[in-house]
Amino acid sequence: MSVKIVNPHFKNFLNDWSTKFQFLVGGYGSSKSYHVALKLILKLLKEKRTALVVREVYDTHRDSTFSLLEEIVIDLGLENKVRCMVSPMQIRFPNGSKIIFKGMDKPAKLKSINNISIIWLEECSEIKYAGFKELLGRLRHPTLKLHMILSTNPVSTDNWTFKHFFKDDLNKRLVLDDEDLYKQRTIVLGDTYYHHSTADDNKFLPVSYIEQLDEMKDYDPDLHRVARKGRFGVNGVKVLPQFEVMEHEEMTEFINSKKPFLLFRAGMDFGFEESYNALVRLAIDPQRQHLYIYYEYYKNKMTDDATLKELAEFKESKELVRADSAEPKTIEYFKKNGINMKPAKKFQGSRLQYTKKVKRFRKIFCSSACANTIYELKDLTYKKNKLDEIIPDEFNIDPHTFSAIWYALDDYELTDTKNLLDRYKKLTGRG
Repeated sequence: MSVKIVNPHFKNFLNDWSTKFQFLVGGYGSSKSYHVALKLILKLLKEKRTALVVREVYDTHRDSTFSLLEEIVIDLGLENKVRCMVSPMQIRFPNGSKIIFKGMDKPAKLKSINNISIIWLEECSEIKYAGFKELLGRLRHPTLKLHMILSTNPVSTDNWTFKHFFKDDLNKRLVLDDEDLYKQRTIVLGDTYYHHSTADDNKFLPVSYIEQLDEMKDYDPDLHRVARKGRFGVNGVKVLPQFEVMEHEEMTEFINSKKPFLLFRAGMDFGFEESYNALVRLAIDPQRQHLYIYYEYYKNKMTDDATLKELAEFKESKELVRADSAEPKTIEYFKKNGINMKPAKKFQGSRLQYTKKVKRFRKIFCSSACANTIYELKDLTYKKNKLDEIIPDEFNIDPHTFSAIWYALDDYELTDTKNLLDRYKKLTGRG
């Protein structure tokens, strides 16, 4: 077998099989996929094992993982011993080891595989979380130690890979701060080996390639963060860049102290199965054009009668709740049962107009107690069309709390500032 020169940053990774999970994240051209493939071949030459290589779409293997593994076999001078078969795609070793290839787009074919002791998920961020959990169930062998290798370019922080291996703000789950990985480059935590890499770690890249990556900073900062720095983040243009989180106690104290000078609103969006009943309370400071979100109700799979019981305080307060006019029967039900509710106006282009209204606030403060609102709005980004242009009334998720805010602000216009000044004069006696 020929001697293979490898990148120094990957030397320890090639020989480290101490953990069950190995998570590799890095920028373009960092050579992470190459070293995973080399590691897999070296392991199967030493031990008789069956390894499974998975991508989201089966047909993409031919020009990626299979081609890469075949290239390494040839470079090592093993083409007369290790057979790379194309129909079906499979790699067989002289000791009985083999590598098989599957796609998550054909899940039925996963059921026929047995005794898999190593799984490699290439571009794992493209695979659904349910698929990852399904593959965990396929990783089993009566005697051999089990390993799962996951490799990916970093994507948005709302991707399951970030939430599972780093942090999930909604569920207040912290495994590892990704900034620590960027600083230390490799970390072993529990049964997971973390590895971060960039193009600088690939000594075989031409300088011109790295210069191209550097140029992205000027025309596509998001892609530069992913491709050059190999870091997770928010992909796209934020809808509400002025959104901030305020400690709940601080917000409560502020609202109580400024009540005479604030306008109060409440809005509700309806949902059941995958959508959510989302109700928010807002306080508006018209002079500063600041918006405060200080209460949320957020649940799904709730019948109207069950929701009514949980919103009993709104029957007592008699405050007006503006709600989604697409559900007139639901609104009527709540009205008949004592909640002061009316439909918000909907019209052609109302999504865009409501979005623009919210964006006009100079600052948007959200209570730390409103976890779902923070999750939906803090990193909310616009969808893009095929020309990579922003769609101004469509978003990367379906933000139910955003809809509730739309409805709450249904009757709020800039003229409310005059009403507030009139109230201020009456309260202070100033003309």
